[in-house]
Amino acid sequence: MLVLLPGREKSLLRRHVWIFSGAVAALEGEAAPGETVVVTDSKRRFLARAAWSPESQLAARIWSFDPEETIDAAFFRRRIENAVEYRKFLGLDAPEGGCRLIHSEGDALPGLIVDRYGEYLVVQFLSTGVERFRAEIVAALQAATGAKGIYERSDVGVRAKEGLPERSGLLAGAEPPNPLVITENGAKFAVDVRHGQKSGFYFDQRDSRRAVREFAAGRRVLNAFSYTGGFGAAAVLAGAEHVVNIDSSAPALKLARHNMEMNRIPPERYENREADVFGELRRFAEEGRKFDLVVLDPPKFIESQRALTRGCRAYQDIARLGFGLLAPGGLLFNFSCSGLMTPELFQKITADAAVEAGVRGRLVRHLEQAPDHPTALAVPEGFYLKGLVTRI
Repeated sequence: MLVLLPGREKSLLRRHVWIFSGAVAALEGEAAPGETVVVTDSKRRFLARAAWSPESQLAARIWSFDPEETIDAAFFRRRIENAVEYRKFLGLDAPEGGCRLIHSEGDALPGLIVDRYGEYLVVQFLSTGVERFRAEIVAALQAATGAKGIYERSDVGVRAKEGLPERSGLLAGAEPPNPLVITENGAKFAVDVRHGQKSGFYFDQRDSRRAVREFAAGRRVLNAFSYTGGFGAAAVLAGAEHVVNIDSSAPALKLARHNMEMNRIPPERYENREADVFGELRRFAEEGRKFDLVVLDPPKFIESQRALTRGCRAYQDIARLGFGLLAPGGLLFNFSCSGLMTPELFQKITADAAVEAGVRGRLVRHLEQAPDHPTALAVPEGFYLKGLVTRI
């Protein structure tokens, strides 16, 4: 039994699902990592059932607030079936497409990430709780989806915080092809699920790629931190005059070229540049190059509270460079995937960047993660992707 300090049950009463180590008064009895424990307030009154994680600052993650609910194979079948039904509700069950099938706390399965690529699933077990129920989760995924193959990509550093080693490889069924090919908004994308970033593709930017399509026709487009060229392909297919993709990863740009070829985009319509984005944007500024639409989708600059100030400066610097490369009437799409970045702070940073660049901006649209990356109402930390469309 996990007993909380007096007053530390308030967040659980609001149905938040995290318990930090500083809120724990005692663990009565023994519990192995990932084992399900009963959580009580300081007066031993039932609050929830949770997965115990003794090595993490996030000491427990809530499975259920129902005192009658048992955490077993049937529990995971119910939760996974509910997640699958939600994607059908969103219309994201096309057999040739893909989506985020399970999004951790957003689907009431903390620590579990599952992406669907057509007939294949890619899974990340990010906490001791889901790690302990690996076999039950894999069986439930097979039953709920009929997946041809399930591949693991738990090769991420966050597992170390849970006392877990990194791991990857086939979990069930057939090996996924390399690359996998999916269709999104009429565009084809090749995905390397074995070695690509995260599970291989960023489904969270689906709606943002659609937004780029709305504005791309006839424009010169710069796609910075382009990865495998998702925004660039979307822009050209919508009628962009020319696209420049910039990324520091040669393998990512190789796949970006493959994506352009699959979509029958002629080579004169795009250019892939392997370079440090900050340095390349400065060179473009020195050369006097201008674009009509700039996409800035950088990696997470803020990994912790201690990195907040430095990360904010990085976001402001890259936005300033982006603004400086826009022709009059140009559009900046800039994003932050840092959970610690609030929408208000991101807008302030973007506004300050515009001042530094000497331009006046008009906010056209707010963007956010696609709805297959849901945010539980009681866990606002799940809202991580912020985007702004600004016209100068």
